[in-house]
Amino acid sequence: MSLGFDPLPSSTAWNTAVSFTTNTNWQSYSGESTMGHLVQMAGLAVQNFVSAAVGIAVAAAVIRGFARRRSDHLGNFWVDLTRITLRVLLPICVLAAIVLILGGAVQNLSPGTDVTTLAGGSQTVTGGPVASQEAIKELGTNGGGFYNVNSAHPFENPTSWTSWLENFLLLVIPFSMPRLLGRMVGDNRQGYAILAVMVVLAVVSVTSICSSSSFRGRQAQATGKCVTE
Repeated sequence: MSLGFDPLPSSTAWNTAVSFTTNTNWQSYSGESTMGHLVQMAGLAVQNFVSAAVGIAVAAAVIRGFARRRSDHLGNFWVDLTRITLRVLLPICVLAAIVLILGGAVQNLSPGTDVTTLAGGSQTVTGGPVASQEAIKELGTNGGGFYNVNSAHPFENPTSWTSWLENFLLLVIPFSMPRLLGRMVGDNRQGYAILAVMVVLAVVSVTSICSSSSFRGRQAQATGKCVTE
C-alpha cells in the first residue's frame, strides 16, 4: 500500500499533519507520487472527516450558546463529533462517491498503469481511492486532493456534471447551517435572514467573476483580431 515511496521528510510530515488536523489541508507535494494508498485513506481522508466534523460541532455549540440562555450546558463535543461523522458526513459521502465513480472518477487500489502517450512516450498513471476522498474533500470544504490540483484533475472531476455535483457538495452544509440556527433558536426568520445574505453575496461574487472573465475573453478576441488583420 506504500507503493514503494520513500518516507516523508519530518518537516513535510509535520506540516501535513498540522494542515489536515486544522482543516487547512494545504499540500506542498504531489499526493499521487509521494504517499501510498494507506496514508491517503487512513491519514488524509480520515482527517478530512474529523476536521470537518469538528467545525460543525463548534458551530452547533455556538448556536446552543444563543439558544440556551438560561443554561450553562453547550452539549457533549464527542457525542456531536460522532453523530456528525456517522449520521451526516459518512452517508452523504458514500452516495457521492458512488455517483462520482459512475461519472468516471477513479476508485481502485492500483499501484499504477503503464500507458503510451499521444507523443509516443511511456508514462505510469497512478490510480487509487480517489472518488471516496474527493467526496469528503468537497463535502467537508477541504483543500488539496489526491492529485494536489483540487478538482482540476480529470481523475477527480471527469465531466461537467460531476463538477456541478462537487460544487453542490461544497455548498450544501454551509447553506444548511442557517436553517439549523433558525430551528435551534426557535426563530426560522433569523436563519432565513442569514441565508439570504449568503445567497446575495454568492450571486454577486459569481456574477462579478463571470462578467470579468467574459470581458477579458472579448478583449482577447478583439486583440487577436486586430493582430491578425
